[in-house]
Amino acid sequence: MADHCNGSSHSSESFANIPPIKFTKLFINGNFVDSVSGKTFEAIDPRTGEAITRVSKGDKEDVDMAVKAARFAFDNGPWPRLSGSERGRILMKFADLIEENIEEIASLDAINGGKLFSLCKLIDIPAASKALRYYAGAADKIHGTVLKLSKGLQGYTLREPIGVVGAIIPWNFPTIMFFMKVAPALAAGCTIVVKPAEQTPLSALYYAHLAKLAGVPDGVLNVVNGYGETAGAAISSHMDIDKVSFTGSTEVGRKIMVAAATSNLKPVSLELGGKSPLLIFDDADVDEAANIAFNGLFFNKGEICVASSRVYVQEGIYDKIVDKLVEKAKALVVGDPFDPQVNQGPQTDKKQFEKILSYIEHGKREGATLLTGGKHIGQKGYYIQPTIFADVKDDMIIAKEEIFGPVMSLMKFKTMEEGIKRANNTTYGLAAGVITKDLNVANTVSRSVRAGVVWINCYTVFDMDCPYGGYKMSGFGRDYGLDALNQYLQIKSVVTPIHDSPWH
Repeated sequence: MADHCNGSSHSSESFANIPPIKFTKLFINGNFVDSVSGKTFEAIDPRTGEAITRVSKGDKEDVDMAVKAARFAFDNGPWPRLSGSERGRILMKFADLIEENIEEIASLDAINGGKLFSLCKLIDIPAASKALRYYAGAADKIHGTVLKLSKGLQGYTLREPIGVVGAIIPWNFPTIMFFMKVAPALAAGCTIVVKPAEQTPLSALYYAHLAKLAGVPDGVLNVVNGYGETAGAAISSHMDIDKVSFTGSTEVGRKIMVAAATSNLKPVSLELGGKSPLLIFDDADVDEAANIAFNGLFFNKGEICVASSRVYVQEGIYDKIVDKLVEKAKALVVGDPFDPQVNQGPQTDKKQFEKILSYIEHGKREGATLLTGGKHIGQKGYYIQPTIFADVKDDMIIAKEEIFGPVMSLMKFKTMEEGIKRANNTTYGLAAGVITKDLNVANTVSRSVRAGVVWINCYTVFDMDCPYGGYKMSGFGRDYGLDALNQYLQIKSVVTPIHDSPWH
């Protein structure tokens, strides 16, 4: 039923026994409720372009209700007042429940987001429980510092939860992004209102259900499905939300900053777009380098913000790397994400599908050489062939703008200095990679490229303890690691006079 990228895709439900969709409403104050307006919208299966179900459409009034519940839970409820170890115990239970329901949750992200069912089970859903366990372990280790003040004063700092958090998450990793925000916020003692992407709301609602089963008190975690221009905008401008955390496009990130500034000056953390460079040097192992470059772009059908979409290859091995990449692209199996033989599922939605195809046309018009791919597959569903362009110039649209799909741009360079300069010739700064056996080259490139994460002889390698975020127009703030936890904490200084102290 699966086909290589130059075949036609067949969408079939024969590969999976997809469970019925249980949760389609909004989750506010511990209950699933209809939206105030009663309106709904379709959740689409990108394998077919057809509706799976309808979900409640949250708007400003629903966000207001969710924020009111979160505010009450923060100001008067037990969650921020529990000991860190008690919050951690509940988060551990939450993680257990996710692991017990991994098959059903993985099917939701596959049918709603076009993600490979096998990888959801292997990577995405386990990442959710890992995030919860990591921050559960940190919840009772939130410490301030004792200050050595001048004169007869004693001082110390407290780290207190920031309050009500608004989290707006994207559609490419619905599960991972949900817990990238929710796990540290809850561990810190905050309450939260989550707006999942309108394309992929189903798993977020399931997680809300599991949170209640785990013992998360009512009002602490709320999920409002809806569109960015309504529900997302309401969160960004809400006077009673204390912080917004957003992952998505630079364009929307700008709007969120403006809304935050013109409302209550709430702090924001933004993880935005990327156009990440990967520099492959002549001394690299060709097979290993081709594998890293290929997976760095084509993983998750190219819908990954750190994708190595600009691959710079030193001229000595350029032709060999090109041949290997084309060979891999032609062998990639595109089809139903429930089929265990498939390597690439459909793009998440029709809008993104059409956007990617338009970028491919830009590449052809601007004179880049199309080596393989470039077309959609089949008569229904949002399937696109893995696409590789060579002879790409730095000023071409496909080299400058984030495509967010299975489209790779290959470029040749001569010297390390040239490679660094061209790698930095972008408004973005999310990630970068360098493949070399020379330690001096690896060190120089990693120190010189302006990006939030630089991978050496690997790519898209994430760890819960490793902070992740961008430079420049890729945003600011960090997810993962203790840096993420600190984003949900305020620092309060407490100063007391000490009379007649023998020590100064």
